[in-house]
Amino acid sequence: MSQLSLFLVVLLALVIPIFMARFRVNNVPTAVAEIIVGIIMGTSGFNLISSTHDLTFLSNLGVILLMFLSGMEIDFELLSRKNNQKTRSQAGKMVDPLTTALFAFVGIAITSCVLAYILKVIGLFSEVPLAAIIFMTVALGVVIATLKEKDILGRPIGQTILLTAVLGEVIPLLLLTIYASVHGGDATRLWLIILLFVAAIFLLWRFQQPYLWFVKVTKATTQLDIRLAFFLIFALVTVAETVGAENILGAFLAGTVMKLLEPSEATKDKLTSIGYGFFIPIFFIMTGARLNLRSVFAHPEALMLLPILVIFLLLAKAPVVGVFMRKFDHRNAFAGGFLTATTITIVLPTLQVARRLKVISTTQSDVFILAAVVVCIVSPIIFNSSFKLRPEDRIKQRVIMIGANTFTMPVVHDLHDKWYSVKMFTSDAERYNTFNNRADLTLIDKLDQENLEKAGGFEGDIFVAAMRNDQENIRLGELARKEGVKRVIIRLNHTDAEVIHKLVNEDIEVFNFTNVRSSLMRALIESPAVYHVMTDTKNVLYSVVVRNTTYTGRPLRDWNFVDQMTVSRIRRDGKWISPNGATVIEPGDEVIFSGEFEIADRIRKILGKE
Repeated sequence: MSQLSLFLVVLLALVIPIFMARFRVNNVPTAVAEIIVGIIMGTSGFNLISSTHDLTFLSNLGVILLMFLSGMEIDFELLSRKNNQKTRSQAGKMVDPLTTALFAFVGIAITSCVLAYILKVIGLFSEVPLAAIIFMTVALGVVIATLKEKDILGRPIGQTILLTAVLGEVIPLLLLTIYASVHGGDATRLWLIILLFVAAIFLLWRFQQPYLWFVKVTKATTQLDIRLAFFLIFALVTVAETVGAENILGAFLAGTVMKLLEPSEATKDKLTSIGYGFFIPIFFIMTGARLNLRSVFAHPEALMLLPILVIFLLLAKAPVVGVFMRKFDHRNAFAGGFLTATTITIVLPTLQVARRLKVISTTQSDVFILAAVVVCIVSPIIFNSSFKLRPEDRIKQRVIMIGANTFTMPVVHDLHDKWYSVKMFTSDAERYNTFNNRADLTLIDKLDQENLEKAGGFEGDIFVAAMRNDQENIRLGELARKEGVKRVIIRLNHTDAEVIHKLVNEDIEVFNFTNVRSSLMRALIESPAVYHVMTDTKNVLYSVVVRNTTYTGRPLRDWNFVDQMTVSRIRRDGKWISPNGATVIEPGDEVIFSGEFEIADRIRKILGKE
């Protein structure tokens, strides 16, 4: 029976996503589907799956990997004030995603405490802190998957929902650790949890340089990056258990450490494949298999608790709708509130801890899980049916252009307005009067750090210093790099190998007129077709990093739109590849291709979609 249970769980882990893809079940998260099938095949249904020693071990490893991968999902750039700049929403209001998310989560926390207390007053559940922690949790993995599918992860409302979900996973996790320490009789050791964070910082500090070396020397038979990831997991899980914290907190911190080491897309894909390809589905299926709904239905008080928990899980996120409505379209704010109501990934380990501490009965735990499953089914469906992306809500690459002249103005006009939002700055009043009506141009007294900061001169994704004075361009480029702008490009009119080498080492990109002119002339002589592609006004030459896994692991000839594009080069691991129909595209490949404007736009969007 033990071997049969293991076989059935592995079989179901394979069949469930195939079934969902075949019958286009897109509105229900895979994790929820796995729990539902586990309920059917486990104690509550046909009783074909039992909780064996092997399955318990694999399930426990699954929840640890789930928390590790959740830690890897946190985008620390969004949490940085410098990179968390205000953007304009489709409602025409300025949005600071981090501030909006903080207000939303504070509302969630207050409402959750009130609802937990109400549960105690009406006599349905007496453990107020535990109920409050459960009510305020948000399923970060489900939220990220839904936002990616809607292609709004990088837009103002997507960023805000994501940050709300991050807070809804991190804060309850910390509160759960404190709660478990207090109820486990280890309150006096609570301060030792600081050692867990110290260990995480130490591991990050010690492995930053070795990790870069690991990436260079790793081979298919060693996979040093993956070995390092599992070392981080078990190191911090061991420290967590030693100091009296929960192992899931250690796993989560291991994920954040791995994220800060900036792993390659290939490493992320391998870790995701290991987790979601095997261990995590076992955890979700076994969660459903262990649920005893017969016991739930046999207790009238449990049946009474179920609908109330479902309503309370939804009501706990009501403040999100109120906060979002002040910044976003009311319909999308309503949809965003429902999406943050998804709560399953932290609820399951929370209840696992609560059962171990014996502060909740098995029946009550099953009711909480069932309520979370119901909400996790309903919420994404409501979000997907309610959310409607407005054209005005699209986040574009923000380009800051310094210098208004006959070189920069055509560039600004030719940049595709679907992908780029350009803001120009000049200190020349005459040029301002000449070009002001042709672009978003700002006149400032002096192009120094203070004036540029006040005017938002560093609030962009790409900073271009393109004045006629090389020294000024270099000074501004170095200033932008110091201010943390992601990409810095400067125009140089004269060639100086030593200067260019210095700038490249500072991660500043150089546009050099001499090199560009000679390159174009060489292209016209050697490859006229390439020259015409670059200067064609009807077609466009694009570069895109392939993140859409639907198109990776497949040869170019199998892409359904390959006949509508011309692939020129592929950059992989810093090296250029000459493509052909049999070239297999890997995640993270940078594809240089050309095509008609509308078709190329669509292809770029499809390939870059995560």
